[in-house]
Amino acid sequence: MTHLAELPSWAALLTALLLLLGAGLALIGSFGLLRFGSFYERIHAPTLGSTLGIGFVLIASMLFFSVLQSRPVLHEVLITALMVVTTPITLMLLARAALYRDRTEGNDDVPPSA
Repeated sequence: MTHLAELPSWAALLTALLLLLGAGLALIGSFGLLRFGSFYERIHAPTLGSTLGIGFVLIASMLFFSVLQSRPVLHEVLITALMVVTTPITLMLLARAALYRDRTEGNDDVPPSA
């Protein structure tokens, strides 16, 4: 029960491009996770990659279902809003917890507290 035959070719092509772009950005973020050395460097790349990658995948989903249903489908806007808000907050909380741990243990690689 697929409705892909009803999807215009321009929408299918644009959806495929957005999905590939989103997957590519998420993959680049994953490579950044593997490449960087310290914890503080490692948390930055996947955060950006996942936020931008999921954004493109959600835009592709909105386009696909809006064209199929002949009306705007905006459920993904809520998912996008939650991702844009929660991902940076999670990054900040992880970084502060690691910074607190490193300062408590007396590591010299972290800046002194203000």
